[in-house]
This record gives sequence, structure tokens and C-alpha cells, in this order.
Amino acid sequence: MKLLPLQAALAAILLSTAAGLAAKPLVVCTEASPEGFDIVQYTTAVTADASAETVFNRLVDFKPGTTEIQPALAERWEISDDGLTYTFHLRQGVKFHTTDYFTPTREMNADDVLWSFRRQLDPNHPWHNKTSIGFPYFESMGFKDLLKSVEKTDDHTVVFTLTRPEAPFLPDLAMAFTSIYSAEYGDQLLKANKTAELNSKPIGTGPFIFQRYVKDAQVRYKPNPDYFRGKPPADALIFAIASDNNVRLQKLKANECQVALYPKPDDIPSIKADPKLKVAEMEALTTGYISLNNEHKYLSDVRVRKAINMAFDRQTHVDQLFGKGNALVGINPYPPTLMGYNTANQNPPRDLDKARALLKEAGVPEGAVLTLFTRNGGGPTNPNPQLSAQMLQADLAKIGLKVDIRVMEWAEMLRRAKKGEPDMVSTGWVGDNGDPDNFLTPLLSCDAVKSGENYARWCNQKFQRLIDKARVVTDTQERAALYVKALAVYDEDQPWISMAHPKMFTAMRNNVEGYHINPLTNNNFATTQVK
Repeated sequence: MKLLPLQAALAAILLSTAAGLAAKPLVVCTEASPEGFDIVQYTTAVTADASAETVFNRLVDFKPGTTEIQPALAERWEISDDGLTYTFHLRQGVKFHTTDYFTPTREMNADDVLWSFRRQLDPNHPWHNKTSIGFPYFESMGFKDLLKSVEKTDDHTVVFTLTRPEAPFLPDLAMAFTSIYSAEYGDQLLKANKTAELNSKPIGTGPFIFQRYVKDAQVRYKPNPDYFRGKPPADALIFAIASDNNVRLQKLKANECQVALYPKPDDIPSIKADPKLKVAEMEALTTGYISLNNEHKYLSDVRVRKAINMAFDRQTHVDQLFGKGNALVGINPYPPTLMGYNTANQNPPRDLDKARALLKEAGVPEGAVLTLFTRNGGGPTNPNPQLSAQMLQADLAKIGLKVDIRVMEWAEMLRRAKKGEPDMVSTGWVGDNGDPDNFLTPLLSCDAVKSGENYARWCNQKFQRLIDKARVVTDTQERAALYVKALAVYDEDQPWISMAHPKMFTAMRNNVEGYHINPLTNNNFATTQVK
């Protein structure tokens, strides 16, 4: 039917209004390129944001903005009285992504769960040797010793049998390395001899479907119309990569992105004063630190590590990098909000004379050179890595040590750190599950030395026995007491310079809704939209 002029005008107005209310793309300015999309190979937050939080799901996950476990691909579960058997009942009707490179023929089921875990657990699995770096989280957290078996009783029921009780097992299953892959897609790639594409063309069940990636530029996704929690409201999700936090802020102000991750703490007041912008902030489970390679000349001597810690001016460092009130000075490997934080540990008083005496006693010559690896862009645990490195360099010069600062791209720095190349590495860690074990086992355990994730390459058997026992014990008070003792061992050996526990900030446009800042600092945009 032909519209009359008035009807046509009204229709045009309605169409215009509908277009204005339509879903819009969400552009997120992030700080680094993901290392890849096969998340089980990696431990960095930026890679998890680009894969685990977008493409994949796990059996359980955390309620947005909390460390509280909720059902995900598993609808419910039972735990045996002895704590050794976990039975998961899978959600039915969950679909894997359909793309131009994969079309699933079935829904997610128990075979996918078995494939995802056995790939990491079983040396005979056809995919076990298809990574160049192994499975760092799975290995450093001791999952290869913890998991006795992963079996299915039917297509929608999976049983995990453990070799010992493990207090943080459920929270561990919400971590990125337990993401569930499509066994069917894995078989397709294996038969086509294209196994490398698992890392560049991911398939999952998550809220967003991967489209394309241009290194150091952007990652683009489209919303998953079949997502089991409902299609995300954003018309598209784009990660715009900018290592400089000043650039991210300028892009946010120009509306080139609607969310800017990890703004500098000293920029927060001006962001809050801008009527077009807003800030989400939270006490996060983060730690910034410098690992001291305990296998290297000089640093293998605890007197040298103690001298370095005595020379480092922590308070000035924290105030200049984060601004007053935006971070706690680091003492222990994790922040005081977690159980077992050892309040008896204290950083040594700054004493340059005593530090020089310790170096002399250890036979370190005047002018000895230590290499320090640091990244080229700021992140949540260190907003200005180069300034931080220069401040440490100046502090150590006062006790006769020279610091050779090597600035490099994030992924390259981690690759070389895992090989044990540098004397010192400036890095940080974000808790994945709200449990102390998540800081201690991946970063400071003997298993983590083998996997390369323990950049300090510090393996202390007394410390190891304490954290191993704490994982088995289920009583909270007993666990806390064990962690207090473990941290006392850490304090005695000083394998790190514990620097800071910063707050987390996310800046965004005022018309962004549905974003949940997370104490684990992962960023999930399944409910975020631009109004």
C-alpha cells in the first residue's frame, strides 16, 4: 500500500528513532595484543580478555563483579564426602560458534569437556604436544598430579576424580585455562593438519564470535545470537590496542572508544571531572613485583636480594607511580584482603650502608650489572613501567649496582622471562579466583620453576610443603595459618621485590551501561552496551 505524505513522514520519524535506539558497536581501548587465542597456552590478563572472556566458557564461573562461584556450562554439581569426586551435570542446548571456518554438527556435551582437560592431562592425547610452550597454568598449578581421571557417565555428566582433596578446586575451574573447547573442531583441524589454527581461529560457546585480529591494532568480534545467557546487547565488540595509556585516554575523550582499560591513577581526577566520562574503581586482587632470578650469579645469594630490598624506596615508588591512596605498598606476594596475609612480615628499613655491607660480604664488586626486563606500555599493576625501572635503577646505583634496563613488548618480555634470561623482571599478577593459592602456586612453586612461570626460579622445599598442605586442608583457619608460615619463609628468602597492590580503574563514556568491574581484573563485556 502506498503511503500518504503524512504517513510517510511519520514512518521516517519512527525509523529514525528505531535506528537511534539500535544496538551500537562497543570499542574497548586495551593495553596490549593478545599472545594468541588458545588460552590454555597463556597466563596474561589481556589474552584472557580476548579469548576466555569473549569466545569461551567454563563449567563454572564467577558472578559479575565478585569471586562467588555460579553455574555456567555445568548447571549443577555434587562433591563426595571425602572431597575426591566432583560430578558435573552439563547444561543442555549449548551451541558452539558457527563461522566461515567451522560449522558444528552437534551441541556441547561431555566429549568436549573430556577433550579440553585430557588434552592438557594425557601425554598420549593427540593434541597434547601441539603447543610450543606446553600448558603453563595447568602445569604450574599441579593439575597433572591432582587429576586422577576425567570421565563421562553419559553425554551430559562428567566426573572428575582427584588424587587428594583440593580446597580451591571449584574456583580453579572458573579460571581461563579450564575453558571448554569443541572436540569436533579439534578433530577437524587435526585431520586437516591445521592444528596451529586453534590459536588463531578460536571456536567456543562464549558471548562473542571471533571475526579477525590485526596484531597491535585490533581484535573484532560479533555477538553470539545463540549464547545460552542471551545475545549480548552490543552490535559488535572491538578491542582497539594502544600500549600507551595516554593514547587510550585521548581515544576515549574523542569517542573513538567507549571504554578505556587501565588509565593512569593520576588521570582519575580529571576523568571524573569530565561530564562525558565516568570511572569504575575497586580494590583489586593485584600485585606488582620485580622477580629476582635466584639461579643467576649474585642473585642466588640471599644477602644480595636483601641488599636490593633495603635499597629500594618503596613508598616514593608507589606514590609517584600510583598517586597517594591509590595503592598499598607491597610486603607479601598477595594483598591483605586474602586469608593468611602475614602481618608480621615487614619490608626492611631503607638502609644504604647496611645494603652496601651485605653486597661486600657477598663478594659483589662495585659496578656489577644486573639486567631488568620491563614492558613498553602501562597496565594495572604498573602504569608507567619505564619510570618504575628508572627509579629502581637510581636506588640501586646508590649501593654500587648498575641496572641495564631492557624495554620490550609484553609478550616478548614474558617469553624471554620464562626462559630465565633476565636477572630481574618487572611484572605483576592478578588473582584469578580469590584464593591465596592462586598467587603462590603459579608464581612461586617448584612446579612453576619447571613451567617457567616462576620468573624468580625460586624453589624452597619448606615453602612448597606448606602451600601443598594448605591446598588439601578445607578448614579456613588452618589454611590461613599455613599461609602465614609460608609467607614467613618467603620473607626470609626475599625472592622478589614486592612493590604494590594497586586499585583497579576503568574509564568509560557516560552512555556505557552494564559493565561490571571485577576484583579479578578480567573484563567481560557480555552485558555491556552503548546507549
